[in-house]
Amino acid sequence: MHPVSPSRTPAPLFGRFAVAMVTPFTADGALDPDGAQRLATHLVDEGGCDALVLSGTTGESPTTTDAEKETLLRAVAEAVGDRARITAGVGTSDTRHTVALARDAERAGAHGLLVVTPYYSRPTQEAVSHHLRTVADATGLPVMLYDIPGRTGTALTAGTLLRLAAHPRISAVKDCGYDLLKSAKVLAATDLAYYAGCDEQILPLRALGATGCISTAGNAAPRAVRALLDAYDAGDTAGAARRQLALIPLIEAVTGGEAPGTVTAKALLQHLGLPAGPVRGPLLPADAGLTSRLADALRTTLDRTADADTPVPAPVPG
Repeated sequence: MHPVSPSRTPAPLFGRFAVAMVTPFTADGALDPDGAQRLATHLVDEGGCDALVLSGTTGESPTTTDAEKETLLRAVAEAVGDRARITAGVGTSDTRHTVALARDAERAGAHGLLVVTPYYSRPTQEAVSHHLRTVADATGLPVMLYDIPGRTGTALTAGTLLRLAAHPRISAVKDCGYDLLKSAKVLAATDLAYYAGCDEQILPLRALGATGCISTAGNAAPRAVRALLDAYDAGDTAGAARRQLALIPLIEAVTGGEAPGTVTAKALLQHLGLPAGPVRGPLLPADAGLTSRLADALRTTLDRTADADTPVPAPVPG
């Protein structure tokens, strides 16, 4: 079989470089659709994103209403839906509710669905599979499975992923499982498109054959994340490694555990003068000290990214 020419390779259903976009709120905590449109436009037109994921973990989906999720999706689709793939997070711990959200998202203009493993009730793998197939059967949209056991309490096993890959609309995985062996086994055996959901694993997963990433740090530094993927895809593996390492200060600050990624991403966006607004309880906003540390990490990362753009001199023979 001959490789497909890059010019003829179809665009990935969920894009290549997506940001897990925050959900902007007004100062009084209400949904800010205008701010969402401005942020989405910035990330796509200035940040180089070809995809956005709405109402995921970073988008505070547990604290937004169904109506707010639909309003957010319609606003962002209107702003950038002709230039970026829009994936709507619809996962809940209730199958019926998830199906309803999936149908709402299809009507509102989503290009795809992100469906997290049901949380809290800790279902068996058989029950998880039934839940995910039921959601995939409910619309005509492609489905990205969201494997994030650290939050849900239930991992998708390799066997479950292999079985779910046979469903005609289950097309991709957002991988936050921190299990490269499992990811490699599924990549080797299926056509599922993998997306690194943890920024520190963008290059390792891409090197194993992943399609791209869904980045939290990309809210604040989208061009730096995009440059990593671009370098690898251009065959500059050493340059891609430099860029991955350059991102580490920002990744550690944003998702390293001092505060949830929603809190840190919103603090950085506010620092940059971009729409974000407050977080909703039970989350608490970043204080001045954390915001200062985040700003320092962003500055360090951008400086290191600039250095990564400088070609390394070839060794002198002799």
